[in-house]
Amino acid sequence: MSTETKKSLVPKLRFPEFRGTEGWQTEPMGNVYSFKGNNSLSRDKLNYAAGSVKNIHYGDIHTKFASHFDITQELVPFINVSELGVVREDNFCEEGDMVFADASEDMADIGKSVEIVRLNGQRLVSGLHTILARPKDERIALGFSGHLFKSGWIRTQIQKEAQGAKVLGISATRLRSLRLSLPKDRVEQQKIADCLSSLDELIAAQARKVEALKTHKKGLMQQLFPREGETQPRLRFPEFHDAEQWGGSSFGAAATFLNGRAYAQEELLEIGKYRVLRVGNFFSNKFWYYSNLELEDSKYCDDGDLLYAWSASFGPRIWSGEKVVYHYHIWKVIPSNCVDKNFLFILLDYETEKMKSQSANGLGLMHITKGAIESWKCSIPKPPEQKRIADCLISLDNFITAANQELDTLNTHKKGLMQQLFPSSEAVEA
Repeated sequence: MSTETKKSLVPKLRFPEFRGTEGWQTEPMGNVYSFKGNNSLSRDKLNYAAGSVKNIHYGDIHTKFASHFDITQELVPFINVSELGVVREDNFCEEGDMVFADASEDMADIGKSVEIVRLNGQRLVSGLHTILARPKDERIALGFSGHLFKSGWIRTQIQKEAQGAKVLGISATRLRSLRLSLPKDRVEQQKIADCLSSLDELIAAQARKVEALKTHKKGLMQQLFPREGETQPRLRFPEFHDAEQWGGSSFGAAATFLNGRAYAQEELLEIGKYRVLRVGNFFSNKFWYYSNLELEDSKYCDDGDLLYAWSASFGPRIWSGEKVVYHYHIWKVIPSNCVDKNFLFILLDYETEKMKSQSANGLGLMHITKGAIESWKCSIPKPPEQKRIADCLISLDNFITAANQELDTLNTHKKGLMQQLFPSSEAVEA
């Protein structure tokens, strides 16, 4: 192979035993992988009940399959018996194969892939909108490619090769031209694969912890608040077992909902005295409008105020930050006497899930009217029980937030480690 085809790259971080050894060799993917056949069977040709051949559908690569595909850990559909005639011998996957999704509406997911690491004797084929690639020889360690094709340089190349307008596509021909950088020593490949796979296991375990906490909170709220059609909760803290029953109320009686300022577009400035809090800013600090208008006090919100977005992803938020003007699509919520603000926030959040299915209206933009939320029926206990419930759920929220932060930290660590363990285009040696 010519030196023009291969170039030597060195990652920023190598395991001690490989420092000072030769760089990674770079060559076209077509030199390393051969491409096999797939089928074009749609979902209606598949089933989850029974069959002799399982099928990877591109949608499952996008939504649920792990980067390292272990057939014993994944729910994979069978091909209907009546359709098995389309399967050829060279369609069957082998351990070490890569399967790519060749279509996506999202640039971030185009060419998303899985490496087949365990088949457990089962027969599996590559299906609709997939590309099946198989290493030509034994030089790639099992588990390495699943990480390789997630590395930044490779992903950038795939995205540059993608074509299409509304739906992006990548072809086997374009994948063949990708430049792959590989350690010559399989032992180095295996160490990288083992390191990153161990980190993936930690991330997966932390993600399960987050989901378990969220599920626990959801179940707890269903017990601590009356269910639909009921006026009393099924679970009360011991000190309130003999307390009086929850009283029937409405959100209009429990709080006052104040309208935000309806700004004309020309009143929204790129620079100004006050930031204008819009619904999008509930979730992101990336872009703000400003205003120089001096308004009545009720049009501003301060740190700790309870707000409610009534359009788009509507629901309650407790504002944390400096004094801002809140926009027309947001209400400031002032609790009535004997209603705890934190309890009201949690109750609004709980009841909003019902509102979304029962009271939401609008074409394309979900929203709820002020009259609808004020008339929405709810049940409220006395202030001491309100506070006890709020304290419990806020404490649980803090656990969830901390668990999410730990998950974010692990993902950030992996991203940084990937950038160090795999060469970048800037790492080409002279």
